[in-house]
Amino acid sequence: MNKYQFKIIKRDKNSSARIGEIRTSRGKVATPVFMPVGTLGAVKAMSPEELEKIGYEIILANTYHLYLRPGDKLIEKCGGLHKFINWNKPILTDSGGFQVMSLQKFRKISEEGIKFQSHIDGSYHFFSPEKVMEIEHSLGADIIMVLDECAPYPCSYEYAKNSAELSLRWAQRCKDAYQKMNGNQILFGIVQGSIFDELREENARELIKIGFDGFAIGGLAVGEEKEDMLRIVKLLDGMLPEEKPRYLMGVGTPIDLLENVERGIDMFDCVMPTRHARNGSAFTKNGRLTVRNGEYKEDFRPLENECNCYTCRNFSRAYIRHLININEILGVRLTTIHNLTFYFNLMKDIRKAIMNDNFMELKREFIERYNGGNDSES
Repeated sequence: MNKYQFKIIKRDKNSSARIGEIRTSRGKVATPVFMPVGTLGAVKAMSPEELEKIGYEIILANTYHLYLRPGDKLIEKCGGLHKFINWNKPILTDSGGFQVMSLQKFRKISEEGIKFQSHIDGSYHFFSPEKVMEIEHSLGADIIMVLDECAPYPCSYEYAKNSAELSLRWAQRCKDAYQKMNGNQILFGIVQGSIFDELREENARELIKIGFDGFAIGGLAVGEEKEDMLRIVKLLDGMLPEEKPRYLMGVGTPIDLLENVERGIDMFDCVMPTRHARNGSAFTKNGRLTVRNGEYKEDFRPLENECNCYTCRNFSRAYIRHLININEILGVRLTTIHNLTFYFNLMKDIRKAIMNDNFMELKREFIERYNGGNDSES
């Protein structure tokens, strides 16, 4: 049996927001938490030391990509993913189900699993629930995910129903394989069912019966309307066990984080802060700032006056714009440091607000200011 603890420290009086703590053998994780995405074992443009300096306690890596390159057996031979990437704090690995889904024309789904072609060289591979548990066991992450099918959006009710039922059967097989390994990893189930309330409810009920250490909500942030995402999360808030951590996969914008913390979510991940950084865009309390634009050519202010990150303490918008526009890698590193600091500080402010019973006030003030900025997100 795995040895971990999740405890709720404080509940918000006016919403489902809560402060929690996940304790693992490699340290604790304060929740609500945003997990930077290190798909191939590295958060793009960042060293592990820089992530630790910001304050991050957990990162995410991708099973599909690490299986293809450099290979889970090579990583296991090195002593596991933590040693391979020199990160001594907790790691979560997703199952690769979403990545395989995105291959579309290059994969075939059956009861047994997923046959797919590598996006790298076209070679054929097969993921069964048992195989994915084996890979994640080899990688040695602290939190691992079951194999699921992430239904595309839009899809019919019938497709979503068959997909959710298949994912449920795979979840049971993952649990069975996991128990045979006698590992000490933390296993999460994933609730599927697209935007259909009835399917989400049924899927959640059956996953709870199987029994997992935590529960993720998958298949959202794949193109559906924000109202559908928020409705599904609110629905599951009333169903998922309160004593288990809840993880909303692939979400999202700063406003998405606030909206879903309100609905009881404890864990998030998204490529948005690092991807926008590579495109010359910085998150600020006044919305997104596209620093590569010409209007910042002679702007010698920091990206954000209120930010105390390394970037904002030392460099101007004009200099960062210059670096990005000449394709100097330092420019991307500086925007990445800022964006990840922004996300970390937002989660820190959220936890503080829940502790002080003013989370809803923080949410309202943040959204008003963020959407009122000159360069806010769409």
